[in-house]
Amino acid sequence: MSYTALYRKWRPAVFDEVKGQEHIVTTLRNQMISGRIGHAYLFCGTRGTGKTSIAKIFARAVNCEHPVNGSPCNECPSCKSILAGSSMNVVEIDAASNNGVENIREIREQVQYPPTEGNYRVYIIDEVHMLSIGAFNALLKTLEEPPSYVIFILATTEVHKIPITILSRCQRYDFKRISLDTIAGRLGELTRAEGIEIEERALRYVAKAADGSMRDALSLLDQCAAFHFGEALTYDNVLDVLGAVDTSVFSRLFRAVCQGRTKDCICELEEMVIQGRELGQFVTDFIWYMRNLLLAQSADDAEGLLDMSEENLRQLKEDTKLADGATLMRFIRIFSDLSNQIRFASQKRVLVEVAFIKLTRPDMETDLDSILQRLSQLEDQVASGVFVTTETPALRQTLAPAAAAEGATAVPPAPAPEKVVISEAQMEDLNLIRNEWGKIVREMGMAIRPSFRDTIVEPSGNSCLCIVFTNASNYAIGSRPSVLGDLERHIEAAYGKKLYLKARLSGEGERLNTIYVSEDELKSKIHMDITIEDETD
Repeated sequence: MSYTALYRKWRPAVFDEVKGQEHIVTTLRNQMISGRIGHAYLFCGTRGTGKTSIAKIFARAVNCEHPVNGSPCNECPSCKSILAGSSMNVVEIDAASNNGVENIREIREQVQYPPTEGNYRVYIIDEVHMLSIGAFNALLKTLEEPPSYVIFILATTEVHKIPITILSRCQRYDFKRISLDTIAGRLGELTRAEGIEIEERALRYVAKAADGSMRDALSLLDQCAAFHFGEALTYDNVLDVLGAVDTSVFSRLFRAVCQGRTKDCICELEEMVIQGRELGQFVTDFIWYMRNLLLAQSADDAEGLLDMSEENLRQLKEDTKLADGATLMRFIRIFSDLSNQIRFASQKRVLVEVAFIKLTRPDMETDLDSILQRLSQLEDQVASGVFVTTETPALRQTLAPAAAAEGATAVPPAPAPEKVVISEAQMEDLNLIRNEWGKIVREMGMAIRPSFRDTIVEPSGNSCLCIVFTNASNYAIGSRPSVLGDLERHIEAAYGKKLYLKARLSGEGERLNTIYVSEDELKSKIHMDITIEDETD
């Protein structure tokens, strides 16, 4: 006995079995119950969303001898003959291969004769946008004034190609992409009925890979079940069959990109190639990952928009701290361009590697997005106290003798930094905030961020730190109680430290290179009793 594919075996037989198109099912069922049946319908939407299935259910329903709540009974002679494909009342036409004027003329001749059994002759024209202009014109008159016993159901995935004259004569129904939860729920029902053992995580990945198409989901499930026949379908099994990549790989790659680790990106890509992952699918999935990052960063309540586990959502929120919105949009732009190129490329791996080099090395590009990212990186370095200079030690050694020969005045060496002893608790707070200062300022937002340029943090007593400003204008903004209060709350939320912050403006010529050491560190260096006086005495 020949095998029947899952999407054919489990095609909906009544309206109640249709998933994800409740708005259309309810309307058609009410038309059946009330007897207000139209003469021309246009079903439009993406592939695998139920257009043909609903058309066949409706064709049986209008001819059914004993309809049940607007659905066909599938038991009467009329329903059985339509299901068997032997009924003269329901005619299915593929417009992709029957798109000429002569094909439509045959329909015009056939509609002159009423049905020998049942109530309606139903013409289902699939991919109707493939009809020629002449064929559309031939259909126009019949579509406008058909006999009372004729119903036309036109189905298309490209409604924009349908002439307006046809559109205006049809009741239009837009089929939505089916949600991930709906597809996953349906797949769960079918796997239990088929006796297929599958992990919930694997089931949801198949549903996600279907991209809103129930038929694609069933085909992918069929493929995975055939490859691992007799075995339980695990998440890794599904990834192997579909050539997909685990989401943890995206997180590792994104962190490597943000940290400029080009080599790690290339090595991770090589590992995927060795495992046989499909690079086109990887590019698409990585774009979606970055899209999710952008949503999590931009939307106030992103949890409702992102369909993922708590664990993945937590990891996603951690990754959003690594790049701002402008940088993420640059990454998405580069990979979107790559997605268009990779379809027809023979060297897909090379294109993906070049894309990663662009992401990690924005200095290689001259577009506005890359320049903005480079400026942002420089700002981060300055905010973190890292100063970039082009003068190297070798260059200083070269310039020093030349300057002396020309009689230049020698620049006196900078005075040695002063060392100040503080308590262990103060040292711990100081080290924590100094190490994270650049990150803290970045996370406070673009409005506050410029005001804290060239600032340093110094201890100012137990659980108290002082922010030292070198610019009077920046001090006027950054020393506001509301700004300092926001910083205190952010530090407490992010690091669990209840610290008090204050601010001061550095004096003219003041040295800001003080080195702080803890009491314990000082005692470990000096092998004698030390008495530390309290500054407040």
